[in-house]
Amino acid sequence: MTEFLVKHFVKNYEDTENAAVRTSYGMLASAVGICCNLVLFAAKLLTGILAGSISVMADAFNNLSDAASSIVGFVGVRMAGKPADADHPFGHGRIEYISAFVVSVFVIQVGLELFKTSVGKIREPEEMMFRWTAVAVLALSVAVKLWLALFNRRLGKRIRSTVMAATAADALGDVAATTATILSMLVFGFWGVNIDGYVGLLVSVAVLWAGFGIARDTLAPLIGAPIDPAIYKEITDFVEGHEGIIGTHDLIVHNYGPSRSMASIHAEVPCEMDVRKSHEIIDAIERECAGRLGIFLVIHMDPVETGDARIGQYREMLRHILEGLDARLSFHDLRVVDGTERVNLIFDLVVPREYNDGMRDTIREKVSDEVRKSDPRCYCVMTVENTYCAEEPEPE
Repeated sequence: MTEFLVKHFVKNYEDTENAAVRTSYGMLASAVGICCNLVLFAAKLLTGILAGSISVMADAFNNLSDAASSIVGFVGVRMAGKPADADHPFGHGRIEYISAFVVSVFVIQVGLELFKTSVGKIREPEEMMFRWTAVAVLALSVAVKLWLALFNRRLGKRIRSTVMAATAADALGDVAATTATILSMLVFGFWGVNIDGYVGLLVSVAVLWAGFGIARDTLAPLIGAPIDPAIYKEITDFVEGHEGIIGTHDLIVHNYGPSRSMASIHAEVPCEMDVRKSHEIIDAIERECAGRLGIFLVIHMDPVETGDARIGQYREMLRHILEGLDARLSFHDLRVVDGTERVNLIFDLVVPREYNDGMRDTIREKVSDEVRKSDPRCYCVMTVENTYCAEEPEPE
């Protein structure tokens, strides 16, 4: 079904890097979400009224909020697809994040109302009526929501959309909530025990959890999230894979909406290479990056000494010392300045994000001491900095 809808409603669906195609994907997902959730809302509301079940009606209004969310998402995707203009030179892509945050506010509001109503039902329970029709409607709802979750997840992966990934997670939360509602009706039908208010409470918590999750996922890129390690590796490997590039550092990626990124990176080139040749290589990499990765990349060129064996020895000495102190430490931009009685090693030291000011001062002193132990003539002149890449979790 997913492929059928994509092929019939998304023109040039295979060109997922194209902004217009990406907008079409978003509009398709929103339209499908609106239709499915409105049908589920009507069916559940009628069922809940006939069965006198607050948990079923709560689930119905949860679907109504999902439909409203899809409408906001539809509008947001359309606006986010607008091209750049004089007032917004980087485009309007971040509107998609803003619309997703508005969706999260709707979801949280519905969750709070359901929580309040469910608490009232626990204090003053109302009579329920068991109907197999209600169970069937809810079971159908579980199937539809499960398909919606898989639908949004697949499309989200295809166009790398965090909003669709959040929508998929929300739909899975609805699957769990509706399953709990079915359980409450079966318990009442077979044993006559009314746990409707308690199940409604669980549904409201699930709705709130989904709402806060969507808010977290959409606020992160607006505030400024670190670079995903996979994206970091993709860009650095791409740049370092070109002839004439020795290494890279200081990669920064600015996100202006899904699939709309601008980045800057320092590329190390041999200092003995003609500057015009190096500049030609840098220009070619920037153009190729825009075409292959869809990223507007600005490269700063750093000349590196490659023919001096002594500098290579100092570089290996530093690598060995840093690995012994903390394997997560790294350095770049090493320069060696000779004096009459001392040698200055000038470099940038990259430390983990968890290092506070005190830890930075401590590691600075430790590195300097270890360097002096290895070579008493050497003095370190360090600039301590953090990486902009998200740190990968340690393997369990």
